[in-house]
Amino acid sequence: MTTRDQWIQGARPRTLPAAVAPVLVGSAIAYFEQGFRFGIALLALVVALSFQVGVNYSNDYSDGIRGTDDVRIGPIRLVGQGLANPKAVRQAALMSYAVGAVAGLLMVALSGLWILIPVGLASVAAAWFYTGGSRPYGYLGLGEIFVFVFFGLVAVVGTSASQTGQISTLSLLGGVACGALSCAILVVNNLRDRENDEQVGKMTLAVRLGDKRTRELYRTLFLIAYTMPVIMTAMTTGPKFAYVVLLTMLSARRPLMAMQNGATGPELLPILVDTGKVLLLFALSISVGISASPTS
Repeated sequence: MTTRDQWIQGARPRTLPAAVAPVLVGSAIAYFEQGFRFGIALLALVVALSFQVGVNYSNDYSDGIRGTDDVRIGPIRLVGQGLANPKAVRQAALMSYAVGAVAGLLMVALSGLWILIPVGLASVAAAWFYTGGSRPYGYLGLGEIFVFVFFGLVAVVGTSASQTGQISTLSLLGGVACGALSCAILVVNNLRDRENDEQVGKMTLAVRLGDKRTRELYRTLFLIAYTMPVIMTAMTTGPKFAYVVLLTMLSARRPLMAMQNGATGPELLPILVDTGKVLLLFALSISVGISASPTS
């Protein structure tokens, strides 16, 4: 019987910063634009966390029944390691999506932004078919695009727009920043599993790019993320204190150096953790900077 601790580990709690970060940034932008609504922000957080857990369980299920999780480094695989019945893991994924859907419908009802319904449906479909279905796009090297769009742009813009009623340039910039760092987490994960993925025919972007270019991509994603607050600060009507997030570059030094020095296999696990911490610290600091900035 699957233990409670195994279910928690199967939800991969270390990936949750990718869900929390865009909600923090989107809500800070809504506050700066004088449209912050606590109830909607809280619902957005429930949606993000539920979908993140749903993605993790559905990936565990889909990869497990395909046999691509039989040999892995890192967090436990409920299905691949025979720790849980595949149907139970699939049900856990669907329940997570259901919780997110209910919270999303409440968001729509409170905000009146009905465009969020098809966006939410697209998010669930993208999450499931990442590794599910007959031709999962995660096996084609398109996973980073999914993460950038849905855990970056959609999450930040959706959180902000549901409170303010409009899509702003500021929210798009915030979405790019969060999306880039969320992608960096996936890049580390896929680099760690690159050799095994290649053997089982899972052609992730890391497999397609190879070791050297995957590490270059990781650094580029950090550069993109840290360029966004500079652009925000330079905007005529932008948040003048957004630049404070640049101080968190000190926390990014360790994972960047470890990646540059050629860490492989289990050595990439601390980098995965550190990248998640950088994302969360980035989101917290830029949110404070945006919220504290004077409005025009």
